[in-house]
Order: sequence, then C-alpha cells, then structure tokens
Amino acid sequence: MVCIAAFIILALVGVFVAFLSIFRRDIGKKYWTVFKKAWGCVGKKVRLQKCETNFKDDVKNTLLSRIVLKHPKWVKPLGIAIEVSAVLIVIVTIWSLVEAIKALLAIWVFGTCNVSQPESCALGAEVCGIEAAEPTNPLEWTGRWFSEWGEIFVNIPDRFHSWQAEDYRVDPVIYAQDFQEGKPLALDIFDPGCTVCLRSYRNQKADGFFDRFNTILIVYPISLPDGGYKFNNSELITRYIYAAALTKQEYAAKIIERLFTESDQSGVNYQSVMQNASSEEAEKLLRSWLQDFGAKPTTIEEISQLAEGEQVANILNSVKNMVEDKIHAKGIPTLIYDGKKHNGIYR
Repeated sequence: MVCIAAFIILALVGVFVAFLSIFRRDIGKKYWTVFKKAWGCVGKKVRLQKCETNFKDDVKNTLLSRIVLKHPKWVKPLGIAIEVSAVLIVIVTIWSLVEAIKALLAIWVFGTCNVSQPESCALGAEVCGIEAAEPTNPLEWTGRWFSEWGEIFVNIPDRFHSWQAEDYRVDPVIYAQDFQEGKPLALDIFDPGCTVCLRSYRNQKADGFFDRFNTILIVYPISLPDGGYKFNNSELITRYIYAAALTKQEYAAKIIERLFTESDQSGVNYQSVMQNASSEEAEKLLRSWLQDFGAKPTTIEEISQLAEGEQVANILNSVKNMVEDKIHAKGIPTLIYDGKKHNGIYR
C-alpha cells in the first residue's frame, strides 16, 4: 500500500514539480526518477506481481531517517503509522474516484450531481430540487448510496429517449398562449413558489419561446418528505390554477402570468407576496385576480369549491405521478421540446 499511496501523492505533486522544473531542472529530474520507481511498483501490484524494487523501504527510510538517530524507539510505531496512512490514502482516493464517476453520471442523466439533494450540487443545472428525506443512520445512508446508483443506471436510457411533449400532458391542458396550428408542442413543468421557475418563465417569454411553441404549462408543487410543501401556498395556488382551468383555461394562464411577471402596488413581485402571505390572504388575492380577469362572483365561487374538491386532488396526483415516475425529474423547472428533456432554468 505504501508504494500505491506514494504514487498517488507523487502524481498530485507532479503538477507543482512540473512548474518548478521550468526554473530548476534538477528538481524535475530527481522527481521523475522517484516517480518512475513508484509507477513500476504500482504496475506490478496491479498485475498481482511481487514488487521487486525496494521502493517501499526507500520511502519509509526517507521519512524515518532523522527520527532513527534521535528517537530510535519511535521507528516501529511510526512505521506502522505510515502503513496505516498509506491504506487510508488509497481508500480515500478510490472513494473519491467512485464518487466523481457517480456525480458525472448523475449530471449526465439527471442534470444534477446529487440525486437525492439536487440543489446541493453546484455543478448541475439551476433547479428547485425534488429532495428525498435525509438518512437518520448509517444503514439508511448506505442504502441510499446504492439506490442512487440504481436510479442512475435505470434512467440512463432516458438520455437516448425521444421525448415528445404530447406523451406527458395532463388534463386539463393549460397553454401559455392560445394554441396555434402548425407550431410544435413543448412542455414546461414548474412550481408556483420556485424562484428559478419564475426566472425561467421570464426568460422563455423574453426569448419568444411561447411564440415558437404551443407550450403546455404543468403546475407541480414540490412536496417534502414530511408531507408538507417546499414553498408556502404552492399547493393552494396550484389547486386554484387547475380549478380555473376546469372552468375556463384562460383564467389559469392569466394566474400564472400575473404570478410570475407582475408586482403589487409596492413593487413586490406577486410570487414573493404569495410566499409571505397566510393561506387566507393568498386565497383572497387569488379570488381578486379572478375578478380582475372578468370572472363573475358565481364563477369565482365555483372555482373555489373545485379547488377544494376531489377532482382537482386527482389532477394533482396525476401530475405528481407523471413528473416523478414517468419523467423522473429530480428538479424543476423541467422542459420538454425538440425531442429532448431539458433540466433546470431556461437560458
């Protein structure tokens, strides 16, 4: 293990030595001689051959040479410590490589390097993560680690799948703009409380995405492992949007448009207003919006009752199954267009 650990350390140090050797070639020559010995020893270990060189002893003797003269009794325990350290270095290196491979595969498949906690990945797409419960003990942590590998491999075929928006639509269908014959279909999944979704929607609008595609808006409130919801009033807003869509599709699209693009009299965007409002205040605001859109009092009351009813609850369950089990989204917004699934914010 000592020679393998030494090879790992030398490989890392080689970057700095390569720079120093530009000014001091003698350092580069000495380093290269040692590195070749380490590589030769590792090569034999990989082939399960006995290491013929005395490289291991050279390393230990170099590290212990000064201690031998001053503290002879320390040589044996320090020698054991070197062996233990070498084992730890090798284990940590192997673990790091495995985790790196796992993270790269997860980014390729899901758009995030952390399957269970997507938002914690700085390398992935900018998303509001659909996160799993944190493990409470080592056994659960181990189980999750292996299950994440399983999820990655099971979903690799998704990368080669031809994604068609019409395959994932959920009734009632809500279009961002009036449907126009001849335009390709797109799907946009978002949470009303997700700030990334707000920015993505605005980017799509500014880029003319809704003009190029008949975009179906799928409203998906992210649920938490404890049964609650990630963003305040997200479920309430979603219920009202689908209840409005059952009554008049135009009302649903206008709620989304106002939520993501407009502000109150104080200049605070309505998404933030909803986040900081009580459920009673949020519902009162939604009802006032419907009135602004031209809904009659009887229609508003009908929408309010539908929002609390079983029909809308079934729609939310259908959306949840579609997003999590069919599309396998780990974060939103998630978009489907041009035959591909796109994770994260639309840029």
